[in-house]
Amino acid sequence: MSTFLTAQSLTLSHSSAALFKSLSFTVNRGDKIGLIGHNGCGKSSLLKLLDGQFEPNEGTIAKAKHCLMSYVEQHIPQQLQSLSILAALTEKLADGEQWRAELLLSELGFSHSEWQMPVSNCSGGQQMRLLLARAIIGQPDLLLLDEPSNHLDLPSLIWLEQFLLQWKGSFILVSHDQALLDAVTNTTWVLRNQSLNHFALPCSSARAALKEKDEQDRVRHFSEQKEIDRLEKSAKRMAEWGKVYDNDSLARKAKTIFARKERLEDEQTELSRLSPWQLKLKGDALPANRLVEVIPFAVKPPRSSTTLFTMAEVRIKSGDRVAVLGSNGCGKSTLLNLLYRAFLNREDSTTANSQDEITFHQRCRLGYYDQSLNQLSDSDTLAQALSKFAAMNDETCKRSLISAGFEYSIHDQKVETLSGGERARLLFVGLTLAKHHMLFLDEPTNHLDMEGKEELIDTLNDFEGATLVVSHDRNLIEQSCNRFWFIEGGVLTEYLSVEEVYDKINEQPTSISISGEQTGVDTSLTAEPLSEEEQLLERLILLEGLLEEDLNRKAKHQKPQLQQQWRDEIDKISALI
Repeated sequence: MSTFLTAQSLTLSHSSAALFKSLSFTVNRGDKIGLIGHNGCGKSSLLKLLDGQFEPNEGTIAKAKHCLMSYVEQHIPQQLQSLSILAALTEKLADGEQWRAELLLSELGFSHSEWQMPVSNCSGGQQMRLLLARAIIGQPDLLLLDEPSNHLDLPSLIWLEQFLLQWKGSFILVSHDQALLDAVTNTTWVLRNQSLNHFALPCSSARAALKEKDEQDRVRHFSEQKEIDRLEKSAKRMAEWGKVYDNDSLARKAKTIFARKERLEDEQTELSRLSPWQLKLKGDALPANRLVEVIPFAVKPPRSSTTLFTMAEVRIKSGDRVAVLGSNGCGKSTLLNLLYRAFLNREDSTTANSQDEITFHQRCRLGYYDQSLNQLSDSDTLAQALSKFAAMNDETCKRSLISAGFEYSIHDQKVETLSGGERARLLFVGLTLAKHHMLFLDEPTNHLDMEGKEELIDTLNDFEGATLVVSHDRNLIEQSCNRFWFIEGGVLTEYLSVEEVYDKINEQPTSISISGEQTGVDTSLTAEPLSEEEQLLERLILLEGLLEEDLNRKAKHQKPQLQQQWRDEIDKISALI
């Protein structure tokens, strides 16, 4: 087994409190590691330590000389935004090696027409693929991936899963997507309580093993505490008798027992710290056949004449949990926003945004979780923000904030000082207090860690009203939704199961070639460098494909100059092989 890197006693502090202490681990060839943990526990910081972007306060990292490591950022660097996709990749190469960038872009699903597209125009999925391309162009042995699944639509998530499944090198993957981690990893690191727990298991199995360990620790801690309490009582009794009877022997025995008790306290099994709050959404069921009824209409962005898709005829009643699925940009969030505006304007027929095709039950109370969290005003205090959701006295407001993990001392703090996760938590509390009949949830998992997502799934299953959910989280979709709307080709269609939606996504034509189908050789997904002859052969196959693709276009769209360049290079390579 070949070792890529070894870390000993790593400690990192950004302030007086350490993010983690004394972490030790080894990464070997073939390791496919998922790194998980609560938001803010230090996962991204650990990756940056390994990449050399941070220096540890204590400890060492030793990397093998033969190991080439590459870091995949969360976001496209600002200096690349004005470049073309091809230029953003070729900057990683030496002069004269542009063909390698063209080859890799083709393998990762970029059409020839997209090579010159500005990076700033890339979709979330295209940005992720470009970041991967920049990382693997040098054929690394070890990839460090920092939440590559963030903000991806379902087709892009499935693409990423297939890519990682077929990647022949090793990787460390930071993610809160349990379905992705289960599919592609063979090892799990759990970072919590400033320590790293190691499991030679994929994510779900590792979390189950950790839960079992926590239960064993709890039983052991309870038993140890009983012995500590017994020794303390015995020592106090001995000390008291020593005083009463002026007996030095009893006093010495008391000191000995106290010493044993203190030693047990120092060695006592530590228990993991639990989250200070649990995510709950409570609502009321409205006894009616429909909360909302929609007849077909064209869904368009605000102040635009462009139709994104045609809405189907649908009804939603209490107990329905509807997943709205589709690629980024197809109109999912636009639909939720449009329905919500129609609800707000339902009694005002003169409003420009009025939608006659949408009918809400007259007694329906509707709540909206906007992924931008704009329902919360930055200038409000936490208490003021919460009071806008429902009428309540100061005591109820205080108890609700405290139960959600907001200490009393910060209740007068401004909303603008909260992190994204804290703002999401505050919004969930407000929606619960309002007791809505129906909830619109737009990407509700964006600011949640794995435990928060599980709590959201559980609470949605218990929600008595109806929910309309836009999400790309497969666990949430599969475990909490019972209806599935899929937007494709400008039409919304309802399916009976999410498996039917997955089948439709897999049927969609794509230029993505995970296993090198466009070249016949899998180069980008291997950690072994190719011979010069193999590289020339790949270039030849790519050029022939480009030439054939251009010749198949209508004459007015063909590029004769490029065709001649490709033919000349094909002749040169053919003479060399």
